[in-house]
Amino acid sequence: MIEKILEPYISEKFMSDARYRKGHIRIINPLPGTSVLGLHIPDMRKIAARLASEEEQGGELIERFEAAPERSLYYEEYMVWGMMLNRMRLPLEERLDRLRVFVPHIDNWAVCDCVCADARWARPDGRTWDFIRPYLSSGREFEVRFGLILYMSRMMEESSLPEIFKIMESIDLEHIHSDYRQGKVSRDSEDLCPGLTAGRPPYYVRMGMAWLMATALAKHPDTTRSLLAHTRLPEDVLRLYVRKARESFRTRDIPPFQTI
Repeated sequence: MIEKILEPYISEKFMSDARYRKGHIRIINPLPGTSVLGLHIPDMRKIAARLASEEEQGGELIERFEAAPERSLYYEEYMVWGMMLNRMRLPLEERLDRLRVFVPHIDNWAVCDCVCADARWARPDGRTWDFIRPYLSSGREFEVRFGLILYMSRMMEESSLPEIFKIMESIDLEHIHSDYRQGKVSRDSEDLCPGLTAGRPPYYVRMGMAWLMATALAKHPDTTRSLLAHTRLPEDVLRLYVRKARESFRTRDIPPFQTI
């Protein structure tokens, strides 16, 4: 749809270096059938900012994105679409309505997390809470992750941690649909879009929960550990949380659980 705009920004290394290209795609881990052009995130942000500033053209482009069939766009087009929605001058309710159209199109962690991280419009208030709550009870992997990561990125306050922990404990992981499969792909594999994850599906929900808790540990360690002392979260999610906490320089020296 906007290939002509994106093509000048395609990484030369992505085009010329097959090993780099495979690594780039594996990091994104798109589902089979997803086309990737090879742009870097800073360049996509620049493109989105420029298009969002052109109010008439930007609005027309958003309508074209919204009319596109499911999974028919390049990975980068979904990224630019979400970034534009964060940057366009829109009343909050219109922004949220357009995001409600966009969110069901998210099918990988990179689009989800980058759009959430850029959502400067989001506030830890009632309207944003009302917006994300339906996603936290969705049966689709990246809708749930979107709610978790938007909360983590833009809404996390100590006073709301008990509520988000209670919500996470109520998430029925066994009834969330994932298009990914658990498995392992060799680094030498020719399959550039494996659609596999290292852990049980919905892996990206489980990892989103773990990342949220590790971030909460960094910001509010005592409250987080107090909540975890009586948690009903699954053991595999707690193991992912411990791993995330130990990997982060902010929390590697903070015990992930209360000590007696």
